Amino acid sequence: MPEDVKLEGVTKIYNKSKKALENVSFEVPAGQFLVLLGPSGSGKTTLLRAIAGIERISGGSIAISGQYVATDFIHIPPNKRNLSMVFQDYALWPHLSVLDNVAFALKRHGLAKQECRNQAREMLDTVGLTPLADNYPSDLSGGEQQRVSLARALVAKSGLLLFDEPLSNLDADLRDRLRIEIATLSRAINATSVYITHDQSEAFALADIIGVLQGGKLVQIDTPENIYGAPATPFVARFTGLAGEIDVIVDQMISGSMALVVPLAGGMRPFYAKTKENINIGPGKVMIRPTALQLCAVSDDSCHTRAIIKDSAFRGHGYEHVVIMEDGTQLTNIFTQEKHHRGEAVGIIFHHHGSILFGNALSVDKEEVTAG
Repeated sequence: MPEDVKLEGVTKIYNKSKKALENVSFEVPAGQFLVLLGPSGSGKTTLLRAIAGIERISGGSIAISGQYVATDFIHIPPNKRNLSMVFQDYALWPHLSVLDNVAFALKRHGLAKQECRNQAREMLDTVGLTPLADNYPSDLSGGEQQRVSLARALVAKSGLLLFDEPLSNLDADLRDRLRIEIATLSRAINATSVYITHDQSEAFALADIIGVLQGGKLVQIDTPENIYGAPATPFVARFTGLAGEIDVIVDQMISGSMALVVPLAGGMRPFYAKTKENINIGPGKVMIRPTALQLCAVSDDSCHTRAIIKDSAFRGHGYEHVVIMEDGTQLTNIFTQEKHHRGEAVGIIFHHHGSILFGNALSVDKEEVTAG
């Protein structure tokens, strides 16, 4: 049965002063796939290890299916939490064959040795590794080792699966293939999954729910659609993919979720932007998603500004462009079916559905966003 996971006010303090986690609270319903997204140092690995029982928390509580596994005075060890974990560095036993590495996960269930091996063979067949059953980890590529690690986690049929950036050491093509396997197989056994990554494309592809961490705090937890379309803070917007940012004056609120903004840069026409709530008339900043931008002819009456193509890259299904606007602002990841050449003058249309307004943003320092 899938487990539900509930955290209330979880805090982790190192060396009596450094807060790795601060008052983190959320709930993962049984059978859901949660991705915790954040840059290096945001606390996501510490949080995953706390759920696993590898780290003791300093405050708050963690409950799995209603049973407290961590509080100020309770700490249930990992082997008694009905969970399995897939590690970034594979964590395979070097002296055991592929088959025995997978079968090892079943020993705690008290099954006979032959039954453990039989179930391990079935799981290796599921992940396409049957021909390598008698090989040792040192004989395998990184992708093959990670699939063994995945098979070992899945074969135990635990109600909770934890993933510690399992794809970060793999090349792009293999990452995509293993991501699909993780999504398909974890849902096939109806497990609850908690997965950490710094890669926003990975997060959006996998998650039912995304939680964004910054400096040990959970700054937003929501569906992928709401994280992308209605980020709670400029940090969330920046970390989940922007084409650029524009300083503006909020001219008028059209509704509770739409405003007319006037760019501060010369030569730009006013345009509409989305907002989560009423914002005061005055300074603001618009975060521009790539989906908000459309290139057009300079003479097009609907364009909001002009720009010069700085770079153009073929992406197979079309072209991605980088442009420089007249005030020097750079916008990236603008997709078109047709190629525009470097140095070409173009017009730009800003669509409201990907233009996200934050009020009083001119006085707020830009947070550093470093993936790693």
